[in-house]
Amino acid sequence: MDENSGGARELAPPDLHLPLKLRAAANMMSTKAFTLVPAIEREQLLSDRDRGLLECVECCGRNLYVGTSDCFVYHFLLEEKTLPGGSATFTATRQLHRHLGFKKAVSELRAASALSRLLVLCDGCISLVHMLSLEPVPSGARIKGATAFALNENPVSGDPFCVEVCIISVKRRTIQVFLVYEDRVQIVREVSTPEQPLAVAVDGHFLCLALTTQYIILNYSTGAAQDLFPFCSEERRPIVKRIGRQEFLLAGPGGLGMFATVAGISQRAPVRWSENVIGAAVCFPYVVALDDEFITVHSMLDQQQKQTLPFKEGHILQDFEGRVIVATSKGVYILVPLPLEKQIQDLLASHRVEEALVLAKGARRNIPKEKFQVMYRRILLQAGFIQFAQLQFLEAKELFRSGQLDVRELISLYPLLLPTSSSFTRSHPPLHEFADLNQLTQGDQDKVAKCKRFLMSYLNEVRSTEVANGYKEDIDTALLKLYAEADHDSLLDLLVTENFCLLPDSAAWLEKHKKYFALGLLYHYNHQDAAAVQLWVSIVNGDIQDSTRSDLYEYIVDFLTYSTDPDLVWRHADWVLQRSQEVGVQVFTKRPLDEQQSGFNPDDIISCLKKYPQALVKYLEHLVTERRLQKEEYHTHLAVLYLDEVLQQRPCTPDKDAEVTETQAKLRRLLQESDLYRVHFLMDRTRGAGLPLESAILHGKLEQHEEALHILVHELADFPAAEDYCLWRSEGRDPPYRQRLFHLLLAVYLGPGPAAPARTVAAVDLLNRHAVEFDAAQVLQLLPGTWSVQLLRPFLMGAMRDSIHARRTTQVAVGLARSENLIYKYDKMKLKGSSVRLSDKKLCQMCQNPFLEPVFVRYPNGGLVHTHCAASRHTEPSSPSAGART
Repeated sequence: MDENSGGARELAPPDLHLPLKLRAAANMMSTKAFTLVPAIEREQLLSDRDRGLLECVECCGRNLYVGTSDCFVYHFLLEEKTLPGGSATFTATRQLHRHLGFKKAVSELRAASALSRLLVLCDGCISLVHMLSLEPVPSGARIKGATAFALNENPVSGDPFCVEVCIISVKRRTIQVFLVYEDRVQIVREVSTPEQPLAVAVDGHFLCLALTTQYIILNYSTGAAQDLFPFCSEERRPIVKRIGRQEFLLAGPGGLGMFATVAGISQRAPVRWSENVIGAAVCFPYVVALDDEFITVHSMLDQQQKQTLPFKEGHILQDFEGRVIVATSKGVYILVPLPLEKQIQDLLASHRVEEALVLAKGARRNIPKEKFQVMYRRILLQAGFIQFAQLQFLEAKELFRSGQLDVRELISLYPLLLPTSSSFTRSHPPLHEFADLNQLTQGDQDKVAKCKRFLMSYLNEVRSTEVANGYKEDIDTALLKLYAEADHDSLLDLLVTENFCLLPDSAAWLEKHKKYFALGLLYHYNHQDAAAVQLWVSIVNGDIQDSTRSDLYEYIVDFLTYSTDPDLVWRHADWVLQRSQEVGVQVFTKRPLDEQQSGFNPDDIISCLKKYPQALVKYLEHLVTERRLQKEEYHTHLAVLYLDEVLQQRPCTPDKDAEVTETQAKLRRLLQESDLYRVHFLMDRTRGAGLPLESAILHGKLEQHEEALHILVHELADFPAAEDYCLWRSEGRDPPYRQRLFHLLLAVYLGPGPAAPARTVAAVDLLNRHAVEFDAAQVLQLLPGTWSVQLLRPFLMGAMRDSIHARRTTQVAVGLARSENLIYKYDKMKLKGSSVRLSDKKLCQMCQNPFLEPVFVRYPNGGLVHTHCAASRHTEPSSPSAGART
């Protein structure tokens, strides 16, 4: 091949042979993060007669420089090409080469592109040569006495026309800082170190030094030093690399790559590499290390070794503006990083979810914010579907939530769950490799059931969040289908609360799974109450089967009770009453009062209920006792119905000791409490019906007390009822009326008739219990002379006590009146005791006219007015309240 040829052929890295055990261990958890691509091979670098070996490398943009052991510097132009398969190749075209005039090897090369200069360390001297021509600067400026040097990539001088260079001087324990210009150099600082420095890196004012026994951070501006950790230069080669602003990578003890900041602390966990590391570089998020046999790649994010590349005889590993170059003494190779997205996708394809997510998070700093957010969301969702396929539902749910999953992506895995009207199409490129749930689970029904339970839970959580915005119909319809298929209790909860289930899909699905009650709820939610009730009626009638509610009839009654559609209620009124009059009538009796006024006239309802006597009674009771409607027709109708039922229940031969039925008790209570029914009409109905107590109550309503008491005392001999009658009829009346009733009862007791002894006892009891209700003088005139005082002792004592109490109360009232009168007299005397001077100049304080006669009215506040003015206005002058006149 011609010496200047630009062609480069595929060249395998040196010595790819590895023991099988080692290769297996290296590949067990490998990640392909880099590809090793040849850049310059020996044939391009040296001719057959040349004996020089590659000693150092520098790369600046497309310019690649190589320094050799025989003091040559070679300049190449690198051209990168991407093959159709995505892999990269490099072509290096040799430009110039120049011998530096020394007999020793070129130790280090550093490009200063701002000055178009190349700094070359050879034989303890740093020379300045032109980057393109490789000619030394005309001034011959150089730095002498250097064993190693580093450029300050965070300069402090602020001069754009110079670079800052830090050298390890041949003078013992000395570091020197220079400013290098295009054609001159200037020393600006010389710093002493505690021990002989072996390697140096610089950032701003801070030097990171490898001494013979330790690493330190030294501020050359202030002289302050910070010890880092021990280092033994006799055992291993030091490594000091600036990897970012104020941060360094060091080869620490125990085969650890340690990170240190200028403050002397480590903000990252160390990576574990070989004990015999020769070189290291950082290509975020990886640390690349070189030893005698391998190139190893370690993640800065999780500190794990990700890749191992066999590479023998390597002695150079450096990074140049993100490009990592490794070299042997005979060739140069470039580690080409695979795009992070491809690395992440490879990890996901291997189901290494955690590593993929760690790598994705670490990629944030290298990708524009908006692009990163889109990429990271997609990675989260891909990871979520991987976890979902492995039935790791908790992890999947968290990833779906973080990635803001369009939940339809998940629903679409489940056949038939998305509504037929849905326009959803899956993401492209796809987030997963599965056609549907059957493929994902390989037909395992247990897994299918678990996946469906997860989807139920997930949809229930997200349906009320922002995630559901825009496609709530798809979510709720899918959730309804899952609930119906699983016979889940939450189906009814979904339908009775706010939901967005699509009616056509949901109705067909519920009918398919025979969820007719739920279907009725769906109709109701969609304002199709007639269809809902008709469906439920069919279930109750047995036309279709659904055992969801055993109390469905009562539910229908309750539903109709609160329905605002009168037509719907009237349409089904006969059906509910035919099944149960007592329950069915509740559609009228339990209806909210505000709705009873529209479409539900009581007269219309009564007409409807004529075929249902039990229901009619219940409804009239509702009108009379609950709504308290003051309408004679309703009260009379209810009383007649009670009466008819009582007469039907009575035995053929009346027995006054027969137990009172519930209906008879209701009749009596109505007759006593109501004043609206037609008394004469009911009197005619009860006459001769064997209902003496009811007749007595009706007589009482007509103020026919003698007839009523005669029935109670003589026909029924029910003395307690007679007393209750007196109390009932006198309730709310004045005392004379009450006294008249009790005297009338006493007269009936003492009058002629059967059961005289019993009536006598009742009379005594009446007097003794209600002594205050009687006029004692009149009673004593009525009583037989044979009655003893002892017998009437309670009555007499009560009468005496009442008389004495009345007399004393009267005396107290009289005494108080006298005291009040005395006070008034005293006030009047006080007022009369003061003189009033009246003249023709004195004016009436009301009309403001003079007094023409010595007649006036004087108010307590001293105001004088005419008598006629005082008569027309009884308020004190200049006072809003009424005042006493004198």
